[in-house]
Amino acid sequence: MARDRKRRQDTDLQERVVYIHRVSKTVKGGRRMSLLALVVVGDGKGNVGLGMGKSAEVPLAIQKGVEDAKKNMFHVEVTGEGTIPHEVEGHFGAGRVLIKPAVPGTGVIAGGPVRPLFELAGITNVLSKSMGTDNALNSIKAAAEGLKALSTPAQTAERRGLTVAEMFVGKEN
Repeated sequence: MARDRKRRQDTDLQERVVYIHRVSKTVKGGRRMSLLALVVVGDGKGNVGLGMGKSAEVPLAIQKGVEDAKKNMFHVEVTGEGTIPHEVEGHFGAGRVLIKPAVPGTGVIAGGPVRPLFELAGITNVLSKSMGTDNALNSIKAAAEGLKALSTPAQTAERRGLTVAEMFVGKEN
């Protein structure tokens, strides 16, 4: 039963390779090459994961990255319009990523590495700006930290001990 559910869950997951990086280690006999693959896995319904795999061959590195991403999945709060509930900034290392909600029809306006993260999370309208570093790993991890920090109005109201209506009293649209 649990195995069937897991297999069904794995089938609706999409995976996308963000980048493949070749690294070399100098040893006594020369250079030893290795590959590092950064992979994003998501179902397009708010669940997304980020993983990294290392190997001597590309397919093996990607496979390890996918397995790592499935282990590190998290849920993103996505509104009915396919955007995020509020503006947020994610930090990881020297990477800073500013993520803003956008009106329907805007699309995913995001730089290279963070774009697949938003698309596989099911976010269709978002504005983002990567600041601080152009390192793909730090940028995408900063974006993931930002997405993890999102909360819905209902969660914020509960945390403050108010109702959603009380929270927005005096606010104009």
